Amino acid sequence: MLTAPLPQERGGNNSFTHEALTLKYKLDNQFELVFVVGFQKILTLTYVDKLIDDVHKEFRDKYRNEFQQKGALGLLSGTFDFKDDFMRLLRDAEESSKVRAPMVMKTFEQSLKSQKTVKCMIETRGEKPKEKVKNKKNKGSKKDGTEAVAAPSKASAGDKQLSAGGDKEELTKDEILQKNREEFFRRHMKAGEKSRSPKPDTQKEKGKKPRVWDLGNSNAKVLDYSNSATNGSAEACPVEEFDPDMALGDKNREPGRLYDLEYESDDEAEEEKVVQNPSKPSVKKGGLGGMFGMLKGLVGSKSLTREDMDPVLEKMKDHLIAKNVAAEIAVQLCESVAKKLEGKVMGTFTTVTSTVKQALQEALVQILQPQRRVDVLRDVMDAQRHRRPYVVTFCGVNGVGKSTNLAKISFWLIENGFSVLIAACDTFRAGAVEQLRTHTRRLNALHPPESHGGRTMVQLYEKGYGKDAAGIAMEAISYARNQGFDVVLVDTAGRMQDNAPLMTALAKLIAVNAPDLVLFVGEALVGNEAVDQLVKFNKALADHSMAQTPRLIDGIVLTKFDTIDDKVGAAISMTYITSKPIVFVGTGQTYCDLRSLNAKAVVAALMKA
Repeated sequence: MLTAPLPQERGGNNSFTHEALTLKYKLDNQFELVFVVGFQKILTLTYVDKLIDDVHKEFRDKYRNEFQQKGALGLLSGTFDFKDDFMRLLRDAEESSKVRAPMVMKTFEQSLKSQKTVKCMIETRGEKPKEKVKNKKNKGSKKDGTEAVAAPSKASAGDKQLSAGGDKEELTKDEILQKNREEFFRRHMKAGEKSRSPKPDTQKEKGKKPRVWDLGNSNAKVLDYSNSATNGSAEACPVEEFDPDMALGDKNREPGRLYDLEYESDDEAEEEKVVQNPSKPSVKKGGLGGMFGMLKGLVGSKSLTREDMDPVLEKMKDHLIAKNVAAEIAVQLCESVAKKLEGKVMGTFTTVTSTVKQALQEALVQILQPQRRVDVLRDVMDAQRHRRPYVVTFCGVNGVGKSTNLAKISFWLIENGFSVLIAACDTFRAGAVEQLRTHTRRLNALHPPESHGGRTMVQLYEKGYGKDAAGIAMEAISYARNQGFDVVLVDTAGRMQDNAPLMTALAKLIAVNAPDLVLFVGEALVGNEAVDQLVKFNKALADHSMAQTPRLIDGIVLTKFDTIDDKVGAAISMTYITSKPIVFVGTGQTYCDLRSLNAKAVVAALMKA
């Protein structure tokens, strides 16, 4: 039997190797469970991490009630009927890891370049100067397009006439000049008649015409929703016909599935650089100088000191700040890594840089993996069993995308079979209610009642502008309970963290209605501002709450993630300062652009040079 010490904290090294065997394990701190996968060390199994994550999730969700009632220790002598589930998860993991066939390079005959001839390229190069001359003539003449087209043909006719006149030796110079003048006046008169002919038509079409957009309507009555019905009725949001591909984006997606955030790393390019770089110093320096240069940063079985790590940690700190991690948090991360590694004995041929980088990666993964995972679908089903709606409140500063991502989450819930009531509690911003109406019409067009047994899957509850947001939220929750809605999504007005009156109103809304989930919506573009926003939002909710145990932020929605490339530091800053999970990640403009956070993908992007 093999025994290995298990780490008490999250993350870290989760594998143990003994001779020809390798064990990988995962801890569940909530129910005190350990999931272990064993396999031969010689095998390269890429699906082990996915398998252990899937087994962890499936097993915990299946026996959740037993663990809550008896605890993990009370079920040690019991048996679990999990063999079929495990074999299914194993087959899924093996199929997902199948290696794709390598891409075959195109031959020259298959490329577009082979279709171009030398004659084509020569003609293209010769035509460009002529086009520029024509454009200049057209701009200077200020005539209609018909004249510009006719000009080359006239010039060519004139050239032919001159050449013909030159060939006739019986004509004198005066006669040739006279004929050219007559031809010029004749051409000029014809051009004048052509330019005058369109004038009467253009004079009749006076006045500016209104532009009609592709998805719009020129009828003002159709665009006027000010007097429409309210309070969640289906008539308030009529079904709208539009192109569903524009709203959905990905046609090959699996309905109702929340995909993980992906990041394509350049490992192959990095490996090529690593292979190529050692040869360069040897050419320049040669001899023993190159060898000592390669071994300069290696540590041979000695303890790490702070002096060894300081230069590397300083570079790591600057790298994190450049990737949008808040400066204060970057300093604290490097300090914690230094304390963890100080005094640690390193193996032979192990660089200080690689050791510090590995420890920093493990620390970042620990931050992004919360102790308690927020499973919205499971919590909604639990609320269904208690015959009550599941309430989610969205809050955040101005312009971060609360309403847009609320619509994305509504679409995701509808595709999982849950009905949604949207509470329009942003009674301050002009156009906020109309924006939610448009989203509701679009969602009803994508999921009409006919596809759900005559049941309207999404409705809007609104009372207009200038009303008390807490009161509207309370009425919406009561309406959802009476009408049998599964989820209530409460949209609130954007507010700056320094605005005390608005923060008091938000704390009142949360304290009075007691939502199941409070989500802070923040954009991935911010750096140090993310820390200030979250700290002051939590502080305001605590200060202005009337309860003894104030309700704070439960999770984060990270928006505009598609605009930052690899500068993903805001995710680290937000989770570090609140210890709350990032529940959703917004990655685009369509309803399908919603992802769940993949900690390893974010860390890979963060550590990319």
